[in-house]
Amino acid sequence: MSLPYDPGDALRTLRRADATLGALIDRIGPFRLERRPPYDPFQALARSIIYQQLSGKAAATIHGRVLDLFPDAGHPTPQQLLDAPDDVLRSAGVSRNKVAALKDLAAKTLDGVVPPMADLEALDDHAVIERLTQVRGVGRWTAEMVLLFYMGRPDVLPATDLGVQKGFMLTYDLDALPTPKALTTHGERWRPYRSVAAWYLWRAVDSREG
Repeated sequence: MSLPYDPGDALRTLRRADATLGALIDRIGPFRLERRPPYDPFQALARSIIYQQLSGKAAATIHGRVLDLFPDAGHPTPQQLLDAPDDVLRSAGVSRNKVAALKDLAAKTLDGVVPPMADLEALDDHAVIERLTQVRGVGRWTAEMVLLFYMGRPDVLPATDLGVQKGFMLTYDLDALPTPKALTTHGERWRPYRSVAAWYLWRAVDSREG
């Protein structure tokens, strides 16, 4: 899916604002963030909750087992998930805390706290984060990933993300990871394209480890 902003304008703006970041952009090359396919907030947040604090393989197995509990639709509706007995979800490998989080997500989706994507798109970044983080088990980082990768918002800086912090440390030749506050303060110069800056900081880590 196309991004709702011009990457070329973003790169020109960032190079003017920050010579060090500009050098990283030149080293990494073209901006290739791809907006992910149309986003169903309920399904994607359910997947995110299941995947938390698990390896990718284990999480994928448990997620698959949960989906298998609802073979007719391929995935549960909020009402189906809310109605599912806790022990049935637990039998698929979902922890007790995650069952509670999934039930809370289902209830808040039915109540309209977590709206359909079309309604979510109408909200500004702050409002999206405020809505999504009302769900048990959904923190600010998860909401920021929704904004950045699914909604294609241009000005999201996930300052608590370890990859972004490490990329900043490498790019600016620091001896230690920056605090979220220090990263946020420096990142003010990257507005209104902090999402693009974050993408390049992630790539800085990849380029060192690759």
